[in-house]
Amino acid sequence: MTKTFLRPALVVLACAGAVAFASPSMAEMMKMKADLKASNEVPPTQSGGNGSVDVTYDSASKKLSWKGTYSGLSGPATAAHFHTGESGKNGGVAVPIFQGAAAKSPFEGSATLTDAQAADLMGGKMYVNIHTEKNKAGEIRGQVVK
Repeated sequence: MTKTFLRPALVVLACAGAVAFASPSMAEMMKMKADLKASNEVPPTQSGGNGSVDVTYDSASKKLSWKGTYSGLSGPATAAHFHTGESGKNGGVAVPIFQGAAAKSPFEGSATLTDAQAADLMGGKMYVNIHTEKNKAGEIRGQVVK
C-alpha cells in the first residue's frame, strides 16, 4: 500500500516541479521605445519639442517601467500619459505618467498593467504623449514599439 500511495504522489510532485520551472521561462522582459514628436500627434502640432521614453515590460508580473526625457516644448509640461490607440488614432488614458507639479524631465515610473492593457501594449496599440497648456490634448507623441 505504501508503494501504491508513493507512486501517484511522486508523479504529482514531478509535474508540479516541471510547471514551476517551465513558467519562468515563458516570462519575458521586453525592451520598447517611444520617440516623441509633434508630427506624431493627431492632429500634428507646430511644436519644436521632442523626447523619448525607454520602456521595459515584464510579461510575468505585467509590470511596465519607463524612463523618459523631453525638451523644447511650447511651455511647461502639464501632464503625460500612456494611451491606448493605434498609430494615427487617439485613445483614452491607460496609465498616468505625471501631472502638475511632478511634470519635469527626466521622468520615470512604473505600473502594473491589466490584461487588456498588456494586450494593447503587445499589439502595438499604446502611445505616450506629453501635454502643455498650449496643447492640452498633447504636444508631442510617440507610439511604443519593440
